[in-house]
Amino acid sequence: MSSTDNALTKLLSTRDWLLADGATGTELFNMGLQSGDAPELWNTDHPDRIKALYEGPVKAGSDIFLTNSFGGNASRLKLHDAQPRVFELNQRAAEIGREVADAAGRPVVVAGSMGPTGDIMEPVGTLSHASAVEMFHEQAEGLKAGGADVLWVETISAPEEMKAAAEGIALAGMPWCGTMSFDTAGRTMMGVTSAAMVTQMERLKHKPLAFGANCGVGSSDLLRTVLGFSDATLPLISKGNAGIPKYHDGHIHYDGTPELMANYAVLARDAGARIIGGCCGTTPEHLRHMREALETRAPNGKPSLEQITDALGGFSSESDGTDGKGPGARKARAGGRRRATA
Repeated sequence: MSSTDNALTKLLSTRDWLLADGATGTELFNMGLQSGDAPELWNTDHPDRIKALYEGPVKAGSDIFLTNSFGGNASRLKLHDAQPRVFELNQRAAEIGREVADAAGRPVVVAGSMGPTGDIMEPVGTLSHASAVEMFHEQAEGLKAGGADVLWVETISAPEEMKAAAEGIALAGMPWCGTMSFDTAGRTMMGVTSAAMVTQMERLKHKPLAFGANCGVGSSDLLRTVLGFSDATLPLISKGNAGIPKYHDGHIHYDGTPELMANYAVLARDAGARIIGGCCGTTPEHLRHMREALETRAPNGKPSLEQITDALGGFSSESDGTDGKGPGARKARAGGRRRATA
């Protein structure tokens, strides 16, 4: 399938922005998932709940939703003795998604979620490039067989892992999108900055249809990262958390209101993002407010850092990672050239 034939590319060609979905884990915990359980097992054990999970954002106005397959690779499923079921669980995740999208009555993109392996790659860790490619390829084939329109690699920290994912997806012949999580002074856990991600993604042989950032700290930090993608030529993705996580009565609660996420969505669009959604804590109620804001508020030019903090709250660090300051800066300067290439 060429990139121009893809459902996501077609939708992007007709609209200035697309609304993605919100949180998966938040919704599943509300449905009864227990901490430590593998959400992917629900694709076969509780398909009715997964269908409801997907219907939430679609009914709230999302143009794209991610499948319940974030931890659906062999390394993550091995923790639950389910590694032989990679293909089956991913196929089922996408099949349920296909059913929901096809019944929506409008174009809705099924994005096959692919999270990190949970292993650290060589030479720092023990996961080889070949093994990582094989894991991502296996997962990609399952999602493809289930009818996913596009694959969606998310919450990645290491450029080596993003490269392996791109290669595994290429073997499956699928289009894809990719997001990294920037959570330490504007850097990923492995020291990647927004500018370095732009360099890597645009040099990949199997380029994504779009790329950007998800999760991280709060929506303010994420939008600062999106502004750091300003040199990108590919469409940008912004999927921020609904506020800041707070521990309350034994549960993690995100304090972002629907009104705050509506402000975030408009600022994300004005910062240059074409695909805008939420991550942790973002419910269908948040998404409804985001959709309404995007449809009713006129573009207002690229926001300043001051406008972002006035609307969404302060940043978690002074540095956005691109100024050579903050945690991980020395490591990134020492190895940035190697990590920025693909």
